[in-house]
Amino acid sequence: MEINENAALVVVDVQKGFELDFWGRRNNPEAEGNIAVLIDVWQETGRPVVFVRHDSVQEGSPLEPGTEGNAFKDFVEERRGKGAGPELLVTKSVNSAFYGEPDLDAWLKGAGVGQIVIVGIQTNMCNETTARMGGNLGYEVLFPLDAMHTFDLEGPFGWVQTAEELTRATAVSLHGGRFARVVATEDVVKGAVSAG
Repeated sequence: MEINENAALVVVDVQKGFELDFWGRRNNPEAEGNIAVLIDVWQETGRPVVFVRHDSVQEGSPLEPGTEGNAFKDFVEERRGKGAGPELLVTKSVNSAFYGEPDLDAWLKGAGVGQIVIVGIQTNMCNETTARMGGNLGYEVLFPLDAMHTFDLEGPFGWVQTAEELTRATAVSLHGGRFARVVATEDVVKGAVSAG
């Protein structure tokens, strides 16, 4: 797998509010470890890292600004500002990191970035929406499925999907629809280290 010298790692919404029972059952307990590995590799090789934070405008949300839940998880916060390459903080109140402040698309294009790697929370929500928009905007999007997680979810008609089912549906939609290439953390790391 080829990872560009200036590929950007986009770390989406890895916030303490997602640790609360509010969300229900999650999948992939290895997500945080894989996210940490990727941040470390990106920082060590001088590639750009984008940290995205969801500032919820819904009253009572676990991600509401000014609450403990709005903060990044400790393993992310400890890594911010430690890389050899450029770093950006994007704040948003919707699903896509491309609709945040500052303008992610403008920042990436200004840096000549054509390839992005999306990790974080939640697989089928902000990660998927950001990946779809990234693909539409012309980026080559890599989506390491084991470096993210989501939660069981109830939809219309009493339908319930498990976190695993939602993850699989997201992977098939993104990969099959050519919005992104769904990959594994291990392969991204190998590509980044060999190129870096």
